Amino acid sequence: MDQYYMRQALTIAQYAAGRTSPNPLVGAVIVKDGRIVGQGWHRQAGTPHAEIHALSQAGELAKEATVYVTLEPCSHHGRTGPCADALIQAAVKKVVVAMTDPNPLVAGNGLKRLRAAGIEVIEGVLAAEAARLNEVFIKWVSTGMPFGVLKTAMSLDGKIAAHTGHSKWITGAAAREYVHTLRDTHDGILVGIGTVLADNPELTTRLPENGKNPVRIIVDSMACTPLTAKVVTDRQAATIIAASAQAPAERVAALRSRGVEVLLLEKTPQGVNLQQLFKLLAERRITSILVEGGATINASVLAANLIDKVHCFIAPKIIGGKTAPTPVGGTGADAVDQCIMLEDIATRSIGADLLLSGYITGREGRDVYRTCGRIGES
Repeated sequence: MDQYYMRQALTIAQYAAGRTSPNPLVGAVIVKDGRIVGQGWHRQAGTPHAEIHALSQAGELAKEATVYVTLEPCSHHGRTGPCADALIQAAVKKVVVAMTDPNPLVAGNGLKRLRAAGIEVIEGVLAAEAARLNEVFIKWVSTGMPFGVLKTAMSLDGKIAAHTGHSKWITGAAAREYVHTLRDTHDGILVGIGTVLADNPELTTRLPENGKNPVRIIVDSMACTPLTAKVVTDRQAATIIAASAQAPAERVAALRSRGVEVLLLEKTPQGVNLQQLFKLLAERRITSILVEGGATINASVLAANLIDKVHCFIAPKIIGGKTAPTPVGGTGADAVDQCIMLEDIATRSIGADLLLSGYITGREGRDVYRTCGRIGES
């Protein structure tokens, strides 16, 4: 029955997807005498954790009960108190944990505290599922870098636009709506200046209700973003422009006067130092970045090893044209056996389109993710 109740905890943890950053998604279920007497999930950073919600619902029934929690209970004082202490005070009998917390502030200390109090602890129940649930948190807290996701859409013959540049729409309405659910669950959305100049996008989340707008990040080495661009004028979300130190001072000042934050970064032959940019964003607790750019920026983030996961929509259309743009530009691999590979592939139909999702093979942070996911696996 451990897996049954842990699966319930994993399910409710997902209710807060995109809302807990920089904290992980966590669910907790309290069981006594074969029935659930309390359950809860972490809803937003700075608010009570999952265990606290579950204990509050269970009340006195928590005594001598079994608690199922998707991540090791915390043992440190942050914006909230230690959940391990709350479980001890509630006199629970047993705690079943999916995975230990990779956060150095916890890292097994919560479980040690529970065991020292005489509480039985079981680890590793549905560990792989728990690690996948918190892949963003694991990457950020373990490496100090955001989890990078590349989203692209192309025709059956690999084109993202016609040779004229016309691109609306490659995919159908259902796929485009799904993209907004992706935006809703990421901290930041990144494009290059070419996308801003060509499309003047809003880069916001447009869902029927309760959508969350990510921070908009524009890679624009010379600060060429027009002052009339929607990302400057609409005030729908914060906008960060990543420019180089060589950007004209008057352009930088003009953008800043409109309320846009401009970061001046090291200049590289390709534009700006993207590794430096991602590191700065991670320090600001931007834990996940959705890249929705064109061929140039896609090639740059891939070359900089900043992408962990890829979502590729494939539309049942043939556009043709040897000069029509493809999803990834740049020089490309010299040989097929040098290409970037994906693993853990998943496919699904969304309307008339196919969505292929996978993880970049050998990316930094994947070893940590896999270690977390292997805990308790048979």
